Amino acid sequence: MIIGVPKEIKNNEYRVAMTPAGVQQLVEQGHTVLVEASAGDGSRFLDDHYTRIGAKIVPTAADAWSAEMVVKVKEPIAVEYQFLRSDLVLFTYLHLAAEEKLTHAMVDSGVTGIAYETVEAPDGSLPLLTPMSEVAGRMSIQVGAHFLERSHLGRGILMGGVAGVPGANVVIIGGGVVGTNAAQIALGMEANVTILDTNLDRLRFLEHVLHGRLTTVASNSYNIAEAVRNADLVVGGVLIKGARAPRLVTREMVSTMNLGSVIVDVAVDQGGCVETIHVTTHSDPVYVVDGVVHYGVANMPGAVPRTSTLALSNATLPYVRRLARNGAEASMAEDPGLAKGLNTYQGKVTYQAVAEAFGLEYSAYEA
Repeated sequence: MIIGVPKEIKNNEYRVAMTPAGVQQLVEQGHTVLVEASAGDGSRFLDDHYTRIGAKIVPTAADAWSAEMVVKVKEPIAVEYQFLRSDLVLFTYLHLAAEEKLTHAMVDSGVTGIAYETVEAPDGSLPLLTPMSEVAGRMSIQVGAHFLERSHLGRGILMGGVAGVPGANVVIIGGGVVGTNAAQIALGMEANVTILDTNLDRLRFLEHVLHGRLTTVASNSYNIAEAVRNADLVVGGVLIKGARAPRLVTREMVSTMNLGSVIVDVAVDQGGCVETIHVTTHSDPVYVVDGVVHYGVANMPGAVPRTSTLALSNATLPYVRRLARNGAEASMAEDPGLAKGLNTYQGKVTYQAVAEAFGLEYSAYEA
């Protein structure tokens, strides 16, 4: 198979979909890999790193997109819609439930779109979303601490406080991968951490494995409002597989927060769980609503591309190898979890939550 690796062109996105080590495995299996010139530069994988293991460096995005399968990191943006076509397999993060224009472009093109974020393991977990959720969860505290500084619009609070002065109150909504990783870093910085989740068994587990100034609270609108009111930093880490994130923090709740407190909504790539959030970029990451600093960067892991590229490639490579070896249809027949990643196919929406998000017809894929 011919596999294309285009350069990511989203704002300040420095990740690349495949490392030289991953490309080498594909080349050794007899596949042709087309890597767009300088695609790996942001992650410090240079063109000669790829050429010395047999990849072909191509000069333009169109050349990379001409492949039978394109492997990316982020969803196509508007200038890339022209490359979508019916005989292409696109394997990347898509987050279609928050991207109506992209959804229509993919349906209109007939592209076979397999989304990292909805591929499932046998136990129902999301193996291709997990590594980036780990990175984003850890980064949320790093970013939150930065913007809590007074020179960056924040309240001027040190996460861990000092003797005689309390540390920051960090509220994490959602106890999944994002929330757990955020809590680990916040507790390590000696902040006061509250995690809210609807799953009481998950909260019990977190109490067993996390240590420090931790409080777990059952998630409902009343408890969220109480927690948010006293928070210095709120981290949104809510996920519904393939669907738009629920709006759990309302505008009214935000208005009760202290001046200079910070919201980092990691769920923004699925629409966000905070009513006042909208997507921002690494070059212009924050804005203020009711005196509260909002951080809505949708590709947070792109700021640490070396770590993120390695972590993502470790997870995606087995699937890329299978798709290259067998093709999309045979691979999905062999692995029902991979089939759950299929979001668009032959001009139809094949993931129910995406269809429901935009009132489109849902067409179940049958392997």
